[in-house]
Amino acid sequence: MQKYKFTGITKEVYGRTLNQIVCVTTFASIKSGEIGGYIEKEANLSQDGNAWVCGNAEVYGNAKVYGNAWVYGNAKVCEDAWVYGNAWVCGNAKVYGNAKVYGNAKVYGNAWVYGNAKVCEDAEVYGNAKVCGDAEVCEDAEVYGNAEVCGNAWVCGNAKVCGEAILRRGFTEKVTDYIVIGPQGTRSSFATFHLHSKTVCTGCFVGNLNEFKKAVYKTHNPDQGRVTFNNQYQRVIRVFEFLQEQDKDAQ
Repeated sequence: MQKYKFTGITKEVYGRTLNQIVCVTTFASIKSGEIGGYIEKEANLSQDGNAWVCGNAEVYGNAKVYGNAWVYGNAKVCEDAWVYGNAWVCGNAKVYGNAKVYGNAKVYGNAWVYGNAKVCEDAEVYGNAKVCGDAEVCEDAEVYGNAEVCGNAWVCGNAKVCGEAILRRGFTEKVTDYIVIGPQGTRSSFATFHLHSKTVCTGCFVGNLNEFKKAVYKTHNPDQGRVTFNNQYQRVIRVFEFLQEQDKDAQ
């Protein structure tokens, strides 16, 4: 069944010609004659199922939207990304690379999902959050604010990763699996300590607590007059050390 066709209205995006679509066969809540969003080619949006692209949303490259998924608002799905199941991508969100959004997942706000990342089941990613690399956000987890979940990190269960948190390793199943402290240092950065993986993340740094201590000493050596910022980071280190010991005792 053909559910849409091109209206003849186009726009150029990064050297690609995107075509506006219009519904030709009523389905789900979409009525025949209703104008949709923009896709580069028919392969971007399945003619089967209830998938739809509307508003100013754009789908192009080798991206695919199918099943009952919706892409709307100013959202963009591009490169080799897939959005399917009952997923929603909306607002100013962007899904690209080899990323996949599926299940009942929602990606919205200014959120970005890219790389080989997956957002699935009932998970939500929103605000200015980023999910990238080989990271996965699943079950009922939420990632929002300015949080970043990347690398090999996995966020699941009822976990909420928010604020300035940066997770690059390990499993996060609840909000007590990590702590964020900041701002501190010359860049007013935030440091995240993930308890289960014993990983510290701040800015470009990722490593264990001992590696973090060495990096702080090298960058903010008190012997070279960098006392103020060194003191700030030493307080952060003491908190992380305390939490690490507490976690050991709990085990």
